[in-house]
Parts: sequence; structure tokens; C-alpha cells
Amino acid sequence: MSNKKLTGSFVALITPFNKDGSVDFAAFRTLLKFHEDNGTSAILIMGSTGESSMLSAEEKKQIIVETAKMKTGRMPIFFGCTGNNTETTIANVRFAKDNGADGAILAAPAYICAPEADIEGFFLDVADATDLPLGIYNNPPRVKSDLHWDNLLRIFKHPNYVVHKESTGRVGQVAQVLAGKPNVAVMCCDSPNLGLVVPTMSLGGHGTANMTGNIAPAELATISTPWTSYREAEGFKNAYLSLLPLLHYTYSAINPVAVKSLMKALGMPAGDLRKPLTNLEGEALAKGIRIVQELGLDKRYGYNIKPLSAVAA
Repeated sequence: MSNKKLTGSFVALITPFNKDGSVDFAAFRTLLKFHEDNGTSAILIMGSTGESSMLSAEEKKQIIVETAKMKTGRMPIFFGCTGNNTETTIANVRFAKDNGADGAILAAPAYICAPEADIEGFFLDVADATDLPLGIYNNPPRVKSDLHWDNLLRIFKHPNYVVHKESTGRVGQVAQVLAGKPNVAVMCCDSPNLGLVVPTMSLGGHGTANMTGNIAPAELATISTPWTSYREAEGFKNAYLSLLPLLHYTYSAINPVAVKSLMKALGMPAGDLRKPLTNLEGEALAKGIRIVQELGLDKRYGYNIKPLSAVAA
């Protein structure tokens, strides 16, 4: 990666599956080009949007190896590398680096609900074990553990950390991190329910780490552009307000149920969710299709909207 700070739309990509449930690598190639062509700054593969917790260890390694080969140099690819403990995470990060990753994103290990001091130590131990660029995903709704800005600012003194994604809903947390002027890209989740996008960008944030960009990449690129003048602020306002119906829709079910179901209905190479998750059907899915049509995204991106009966097949 370049030493230049990452800015803009950092999209957490879905993991596309074939009909037999295997990983669809041809679809990965198609989706990566789609994002390169529509303003996405960087991609995260195997985040929570990528159903990472339901991928096997072998699948995760194969995904890293194969998708890293697809890089063109136009868009860095990060991988979700969090393991269930520190040593496993370090092994995952080293494997990603050895096989062409541009970076890795880490959350706290799930389920253990470790205290903040232990999680701070976890992030520093991993950073000490590699020179791969790293990012932190502070996501207590998913992993329970939550880091205070004091913990984060101490961690960000480590030179290997380059990205921070905040998903707490605490505007004060984002403000305190930005006030500390860490040498990382400060980004936030695009959930309208958390409500972090407007304050993050207005306070000098560097972009969003989002999932709605799977469907509306150029629009997310617009609202993820750092503000350097009134022009960016005005463009942000117009794009964000018009996009609210889609943002609310993609977060209307647990990630990535709504976004992946809608992608399949739009004719994108997504495949089904991995069980026990199941695709949206009926009115729940039809609502998303109507929003896409009302926003004109079907025409902009040439989406081939399938009849609901065909989507469910």
C-alpha cells in the first residue's frame, strides 16, 4: 500500500456463493471490477458482510489466495483476519500478508467479552507481530467488547495501524478520536440507525466503511468523500438525504441479509446466504427493489431485476 492515508468509500464486500454453496470466484472478479469502475476506494473481504463467521478456515485461506490474484493496483484489498484468540489472529494476518493482502481489518475476538485492557493488548500484540497495514473495527453490537477513545488513541500510536472504523453510535467517541489526530483514516459505519455518518464527515472524518456500497458504490463514494470545501459538504448533503431509504433498507435485517438478498434480486452475482441465514422474500424483498428503482439505481448500473419467483428459486 501507498503511505497516503486511505480516504473515501471502503466497501465491505459480500462473499458470493455458487448454487452448491461453494465460493464463487468468478463472481468475486466481477464484483471487484464493478467497484473499481464506480469509485470505491478500497475493499474489505471477509468482514461481517462477507459472512466470515460461517466460512471454514480452508475457505478463508482460499479466498485470500484467489482474490489477491485479482488485484489491479487501482484499489487496495483488505481481509478480515480476526481469529478466536491472539495467536490464531496473528497466523491469519501473516498468511494474508504472505499471499498478497494490502491490509487486514481486526475486531475483538467474539464471544469472550474480554475487558478493554485485554482487547487493547490483543490489538498491540497483533501489530507487533506483522508489518502488514492494519485497521480496527470497534463493533460492540457484534463482539460485545467496546474500546474507549483512550484505548484507541494509544493503539493508534503503533505505526502499523492505518484505519479505524467506529460502529458504536457515540458521536463523542468519534470526535475524541479525531481530536487526538491519530495517523489513521477515521471512518464510520454507514448505518443510519447509528447516525455516525453526518458527524464523522463534518468533523473531518476520512470516509465510511460501509456495506450499502455493494449496491450503490458511486453514491457511497460521494458521501464518503472528505470535506475540503463547501462543494463536498453540499454534495454530501444531497446524496445522503436521497440515499436514506436505501441505507435504512440495507440495515433492516441483520447484516448481510438485506443487502445480499437485494443484490441477487438485482441480478448481481451474489448467490444465497449461508444457512442458517436465509434470503428475504415477498414484500420484504419487493420493498428493496422499489427503493432501487425510485432512486434510479437500476438504470445507472444496468441491474437486471428478476421476478420475485425467480429470485426465490
